[in-house]
Amino acid sequence: MKTLFTASAFACIASFGLAAGHAMAPAVTAADQSVANGIVSAEKIVADKNGWLVVHRTDASMKPGPVVGHAPLRKGETNDVAAILTEEVKPGEMLMLMVHSEDGGMETGIFEYTLGAKEDGPIRVDGKLVMTVITAQ
Repeated sequence: MKTLFTASAFACIASFGLAAGHAMAPAVTAADQSVANGIVSAEKIVADKNGWLVVHRTDASMKPGPVVGHAPLRKGETNDVAAILTEEVKPGEMLMLMVHSEDGGMETGIFEYTLGAKEDGPIRVDGKLVMTVITAQ
C-alpha cells in the first residue's frame, strides 16, 4: 500500500517536525570492520546538507590525520555509506569517519579538502566534529 502526500501536506508535516525540535542532528554510526576489500562503511549518516563522508587516519590522540578515503553524502539520513580507501589500511589501525561539508571549494561535487584546509572542511555541532572512530579488523 502506498501513501501519497500532497506537497502542502508534506510541507506541513516537515515544518511541524522541525518546529517541534524533531530534526535529526548530524551524526555518524559505524562499527569496527574488516577493510580487506579496500572499503570502509558507515552504517548510518545524518547530514544537514549535501557533503562528504571522509575517512581520516587517527591514533590514540584522536586527532584527524591524513585522508584515506571519501564518499559523497546527500542531505538527510543515509544508510550503508561506503568509501573506497585510497591507501592500504592494516588491521589494528584506527580510522576516523567524519562528516564534511560541500562548502568553500572551487567545484561542487569534487572533494577538495586537504588536511587543515577550509574547502569542503569538517562540520561541527556545538563546536564538536561530527565523527566516530573505528578500528580496522
